[in-house]
Amino acid sequence: MFMNLLIGLPVTLLCLLLQAVVVALSLRHYVNFRRNLRDPSPGSTILILGLVMLLMLFGNFLQMAIWALLFVLLGEFESFTQALYFSGVTFSTLGYGDLVLSKPRQLLSALEAANGILMFGVSTAVLTAALHDVIKHYAQKLRDPQT
Repeated sequence: MFMNLLIGLPVTLLCLLLQAVVVALSLRHYVNFRRNLRDPSPGSTILILGLVMLLMLFGNFLQMAIWALLFVLLGEFESFTQALYFSGVTFSTLGYGDLVLSKPRQLLSALEAANGILMFGVSTAVLTAALHDVIKHYAQKLRDPQT
């Protein structure tokens, strides 16, 4: 168990750092895009929200790939494709059970699932903040059509 924590916690920390970078980039692009548009059209709003969603999804997928690489390096799966499938199922907490880690490595599944729950929560928070900003902008536009 201790060895799994020594292996899994640094990977979890790496994923947290990666997600922090993706969040910072997403929010920076969102703020810059919104600031440069005086009167954003529905199309431009869809574009920037879509970009934020894609960046967050990319960050989550990259984390799944990091976990999959770890599983391959530990010899848990024969192919990266199989490891990535397992990682996606585990990260998203679906847990089909068709593939499982060996008994000595099962704690890593729990660490990845905890990582995934947290990252989907962070992604949801970022998208919620962006949507809140869009709604706030539209509400202000309705109150004061001159702005």
